[in-house]
Amino acid sequence: MDRNDLELVVAVREHGSLAAAARSLDVAAPVVTKRLAALELRLGHRLFQRTTRRVTPTAEGETVCERAAPLLQGFLALEAELLERKSEPTGVIRLAATFGFGRLWLGPALATFQERYPRVSIQLQLTEQLPDMAAEGLDGAVWLWQVHGRQGESVSRRLARNQRVLVATPGYLRQHGMPATPDALQQHACLVVRENANAHHQRFDTWTLYKGSSNTPEHIKVQGPLSSNSGELVRDWCLAGRGIMLRSLWDVAHLLASGRLVRVLEGHAMREADIQWLAPLRQDSPRRIRLLIDFLVAQFQDAPWETRLPAALRAEPPG
Repeated sequence: MDRNDLELVVAVREHGSLAAAARSLDVAAPVVTKRLAALELRLGHRLFQRTTRRVTPTAEGETVCERAAPLLQGFLALEAELLERKSEPTGVIRLAATFGFGRLWLGPALATFQERYPRVSIQLQLTEQLPDMAAEGLDGAVWLWQVHGRQGESVSRRLARNQRVLVATPGYLRQHGMPATPDALQQHACLVVRENANAHHQRFDTWTLYKGSSNTPEHIKVQGPLSSNSGELVRDWCLAGRGIMLRSLWDVAHLLASGRLVRVLEGHAMREADIQWLAPLRQDSPRRIRLLIDFLVAQFQDAPWETRLPAALRAEPPG
């Protein structure tokens, strides 16, 4: 059986007569009669019972029709995908992302993507609280922490692995000493970031650390005179030697490489900091969205922050 045979039997069952099926297929009625008879002869089964008033499928005919429907849908989907690949993607992509990662890494990547697909336009909303994506008409978000119970039905895909590490300046550690254990952090000035505070019902002064590949968490309650909802401000305090900070590698890798910051308790880190793609659940994503996701995976899967400066910092004149 070929595609034309499948379309024929479905049309006959749907319209209940050979003449009506012929009209729907835009062929002459005798052509349908002849093709159906030839198909039944080839299969060795009668597919339809014919009367002067009605054509009804036999049990074998019902089986063929039931199998034909998904096969025909597959043909249509394949044709649509091939046509879409042939055409240039167009339309608007509306995204959300956190301020720091959005500026340093996502923004330059989106500019490159838009240059590659000039008929696509991108609207990026930077925020520290994940919006209701469906309600605000967003196609997706690039987010840096797990989201629980706020977005209804959604899908996620990891774009890159990431972790939060403990860092301080060499000067701070010379003056106050290097903590030997996580518990020793309680004797140090720890700089606390309170990002996304309204969306996370948690204590930001408790750091959850893992040693190496261990799955046993260590919960350390820290303290210090300085805290802020701005991660960039806390990073500035850390660079000024005011304490120990827990910060994502994507934000401090270049500072570690330059020696301005050094790792504290190098074997310890906070997990659940991967870079994620989040999106409202939808039946079919436009091609431009699928292309963007694949592009971002290719851009970030090798953790570019470990090997190069962010483009925004490369462009800044020396201070």
